[in-house]
Amino acid sequence: MLSMKRAGSCFVALLSLFCTVYQPAQGGYKLHPRDVYHKAWELVRDTYYEPTFNNQNWAAWEHKYDADIRTVADAHKDIKVMLESLKDPYTRFLDPQSFKDESDAINAKIVGIGINLVNKDGHLVVTKTIDNSPAQNAGMQQKDEIVAIDGQNAVGFTPEQAAEKIRGKAGTAVQIAVRRGDSEKKFDITRAEITIHAVSYKVLDHNIGYIQLSTFISNDAAREFKTALEKLSRTDGLIVDLRDNPGGLLSNSLEIADMLLDGGVIVSTVGRNGRSVDTASGNPVSHQPIAVLVDDESASASEILAGALKDNQRATIIGTHTYGKGLVQEINHLPGGAAVHITVSKYLTPAGTDINQKGVQPDILVSDKEQQDNVAITFLKEKIASLKAPVRASQISLSR
Repeated sequence: MLSMKRAGSCFVALLSLFCTVYQPAQGGYKLHPRDVYHKAWELVRDTYYEPTFNNQNWAAWEHKYDADIRTVADAHKDIKVMLESLKDPYTRFLDPQSFKDESDAINAKIVGIGINLVNKDGHLVVTKTIDNSPAQNAGMQQKDEIVAIDGQNAVGFTPEQAAEKIRGKAGTAVQIAVRRGDSEKKFDITRAEITIHAVSYKVLDHNIGYIQLSTFISNDAAREFKTALEKLSRTDGLIVDLRDNPGGLLSNSLEIADMLLDGGVIVSTVGRNGRSVDTASGNPVSHQPIAVLVDDESASASEILAGALKDNQRATIIGTHTYGKGLVQEINHLPGGAAVHITVSKYLTPAGTDINQKGVQPDILVSDKEQQDNVAITFLKEKIASLKAPVRASQISLSR
């Protein structure tokens, strides 16, 4: 990605478990907060994809703060400074609460009010309200700009800062003030446990199936997508909507691509230890013609799926260029409940294209979001008609 706005939410993650816990060891020895810092340093040393560590001496960081780290809070603060030296917005520290929130999202359950947020030019904007969530039931809408949380000015907040203020125990209330057009509205919303559904689907006119995939972060995303494909198996064509999808787990993008491809490469990843290639099994769930909708908020795992379908000529990509995040992170546990995301590789589309900071380019450029759906439907109608057209005798030739 080009900007920091996605650094908190858009990553392709390989779930890597370093299961160390903050507890006494044999002989009564207890981990010192310095050990937390050193573990983070060690993980970057061993796994970071860029061998020069952004042209610096990584060894210089190992004992840089030994005399200063007395508490876990000290260790966390210094880990942040150390990671920032890489100038990589995706290699970052997660405190225990942030890591818990991320784990809850992977497990498809969160406690909150049910909104997705992005910082657009300093404005904290709602990109989606989850169906039947407390926020949606209270009347919040897509495109609302959050200006205050519990009376505190929220203008300029990052999505992460806003989430920290909004989250809380189920059954407790939070007041959200939003700007909608020229007016301001206030909502008193009771937090609740929300089950995150990654996929919604329906049948459109002309017997075209529509699947909206809103995130790849949930462990259930691939299963939900397969269910949608099976339910829409009698449709003549499919629209897969990846707009506003910030990405998530690499495994989900691989599984979903495999459901749609007859064969071929899905993605290549290049790290310190060389290059690996993931290929489709050749047993797709669907053979219908596909149009994929993307925009400049389609990131990470969304771009892997779009790139795989485009380069294998399995789908036509419609919309604008995607976000441009071509890097893969691991989630690494730290002692005491915190974690770090570490960039471990970059990825290339099947054609060998590096989309980082560039994005996947659409086959059909449509800037107007309201027109993208219509263009996709028109394209599929014509594609379906051509597939159903009878073969004329004049088109048949016999040769020896």
